[in-house]
Amino acid sequence: MAKKGENRGPVTMKCSVCGNIIRPTEKNKKNTVEKLSLNRYCPKCRKHTEHNEKKN
Repeated sequence: MAKKGENRGPVTMKCSVCGNIIRPTEKNKKNTVEKLSLNRYCPKCRKHTEHNEKKN
């Protein structure tokens, strides 16, 4: 059996508009090898914007 949390790791998200870095989220690095892109709320822009995975 697989161990809990073996494939999941923390990922830092960066706003595509202002470049503000928000709290980290998780993704399954085995199933999702491309960079993650999500719509999240940016407190600096004060609206929902696209956030991309920051290079570690």
